[in-house]
Amino acid sequence: MNIQPLLDALGLQEDAARALADDLRAQIDGLQTRLRGAETHLEYLTITRKTITGLADRLPAHTPDLPEHPDYPRILAAFNEATGPLRAKDVCEALGHGLLPKNIEGTRAKLKRLVKLGILTEADTGNFARKS
Repeated sequence: MNIQPLLDALGLQEDAARALADDLRAQIDGLQTRLRGAETHLEYLTITRKTITGLADRLPAHTPDLPEHPDYPRILAAFNEATGPLRAKDVCEALGHGLLPKNIEGTRAKLKRLVKLGILTEADTGNFARKS
């Protein structure tokens, strides 16, 4: 019996299987390269999320629009520099206003307005602090 035609047919199938395996290896190499790229991108996104989350508590909270008066930004600056609650008299001094009753009462009214806007809190009567 002549087995040569059987060996030739087997050789053709081996060549086809080898070509298929080579093609699949090339596809796998391409997919592995794409996978490494996707994993690197994911790692960068994870690092970015951690960085932003870590900084979130340092970002200023959105404050409501301040009333139209030049003292309001200066009042908030005084509270940003303060280490504790301030009284209307303390804010007057920080703004460079004289310590006359009319100035102190005007400043107290502005502080109360900032409390209503949710920017400041009044810890106890007359003591104002930045809302945390």
